[in-house]
Amino acid sequence: MSVDPTTPPSVGKVVVVYGGTSAEREVSLKSGAAVLEALQRKGVDACGYDPRDNGLVGLEQLAPSVVFVALHGRGGEDGTLQGALELLDIPYTGSGVLASALGMDKQRTKQVWSAVGLPTPESIMLEASADWSAVVAQLGLPLMVKPVHEGSTLGISIVKSQTALEAAYREAAQFDARVMAERFVVGEEYTVALLGDQALPAIRVEVPGGFYDYEAKYIANTTQYHLPCGLAVEQEATLAVLCQQAFAAIGGEGWGRVDVMRDSEGRFWLLEVNTVPGMTDHSLVPQAAAYAGIAFDDLVLHILDTAGEPSTA
Repeated sequence: MSVDPTTPPSVGKVVVVYGGTSAEREVSLKSGAAVLEALQRKGVDACGYDPRDNGLVGLEQLAPSVVFVALHGRGGEDGTLQGALELLDIPYTGSGVLASALGMDKQRTKQVWSAVGLPTPESIMLEASADWSAVVAQLGLPLMVKPVHEGSTLGISIVKSQTALEAAYREAAQFDARVMAERFVVGEEYTVALLGDQALPAIRVEVPGGFYDYEAKYIANTTQYHLPCGLAVEQEATLAVLCQQAFAAIGGEGWGRVDVMRDSEGRFWLLEVNTVPGMTDHSLVPQAAAYAGIAFDDLVLHILDTAGEPSTA
């Protein structure tokens, strides 16, 4: 794959918005700093802004021509910032309001995928008064418990017994009022980055402990990222199309990442979508881009170039 990213002469002032107040703040700070440095190396008039300091007022005072969204989690990836930028008539990178809101809601994303016939593991919503035995009877063991509106695997647990289910729910409920249980797929984990209308090479993620959690993503050096991913050419092409369909189903635009499991029978199962993926030194989109021959600075410029496209979702 090759791209020829260019910076439009009229791009003007780019403000990289990062940090924020979500549980993913620290990761966002790293992503935003990396993006800002790349833009500056490319000669773009760019500065960074942390909305925790002075909210939208401070951002508007900077008078950006374009906003590069590097906010992960709630307040930046869930459509709220996108809606504010729409009202301010400021172009921004990534997906629009609807796709951002849907992508941040794991359960409703799965409902959309199911409605259009895309494969995703069965799930049910949990509450404090849930019949835990009924949950296990429906989904089996092990199963996953997840906060519906968190990213970076925060608050996620693999539950291996019915007695552990209520504790996992309480852990997830510390991060979100809405918690879901999902059928566990035994197999290999893949992630596919999407850039414009193209899918980057798939990455197979292998974790010694078997669970790609927050530490495995951002801290540990033992996580293995397989590029090439090991799939046959035809299988990887099938995976790419599936991820493009999944992204399109929620109205995703510009760039993003879709996470998938492949079971022992070779079937792919969609897990979730990221509309503002990480851009840190451990992040997957830059790794896939590098393997495809796209340097980090050029990747950032290519994402920036999509900000001028009108939002349709």
